[in-house]
Amino acid sequence: MVMVNVHAAKTGFSKLLHKVERGEEVTIARNGKPIAKLVAIEEKRKPVFGSLRGQFVIPDDFNDPLPEDFLITPEVPPPSKAKPKRKRRR
Repeated sequence: MVMVNVHAAKTGFSKLLHKVERGEEVTIARNGKPIAKLVAIEEKRKPVFGSLRGQFVIPDDFNDPLPEDFLITPEVPPPSKAKPKRKRRR
């Protein structure tokens, strides 16, 4: 890991980017205290359709209705008849 001060980072930014492209990490410091880190961005790989084939099995009853004791119905209170209070403008 390379550590440089702010002035050196400003004057040699292109060289630091070349180091980052080669896989190095560059830390930028002010008065010897690290304040930032330059690291390479990892490219996102596109998913490959079918790449997980054979790694899991979907059960035959996957689309069957759930049992009644499994379903949970939340108790919703009836809507309030009171009008919401409006905020006064100042």
